[in-house]
Amino acid sequence: MQIIPLLLKEFEQEATITQKMLERVPDDQFSYKPHEKSMNMMQLTTHIAELSGWIAMGMTTSGLDFAQIPYEPKIVSSTKELLELFKNSVQAGKAALEKATEEELLPSWTLRHGETIFMTLSKYELIRHSLSQTIHHRAQLGVYLRLLNIALPKTYGPSADEPSF
Repeated sequence: MQIIPLLLKEFEQEATITQKMLERVPDDQFSYKPHEKSMNMMQLTTHIAELSGWIAMGMTTSGLDFAQIPYEPKIVSSTKELLELFKNSVQAGKAALEKATEEELLPSWTLRHGETIFMTLSKYELIRHSLSQTIHHRAQLGVYLRLLNIALPKTYGPSADEPSF
């Protein structure tokens, strides 16, 4: 069984759903946060938009050390910029997967901050983690949009706002 074609299919399906959600983010709601402990809309959506790029990073590195490369979140000022960030991230992730070999999914990849190790995964597991994180945070975005009374698109089936296929 070939894993990469299956990952590509899932990646493309999730990217389509994610784009539908990101397209609904209003330009004037980037500072919105539903709770004091929540990320604001811009933080959440730029994180979602960047996650597909983790696949490319994972396939081309052996890890990420925040002590060496501090995380600088992207700043966007419009939904158009957000969608461009997402498009670039998806293109990079897809290209990395298309170029990868099955053997390249096996080596370890480590996320750390100096001596503190957050996780060590195989590169395959990192790809799955990236997809899972996208789905998780996209669900959070769905809550934000619902609270703002913005219609939710169909995802894996109908939504209350788009009830049929």
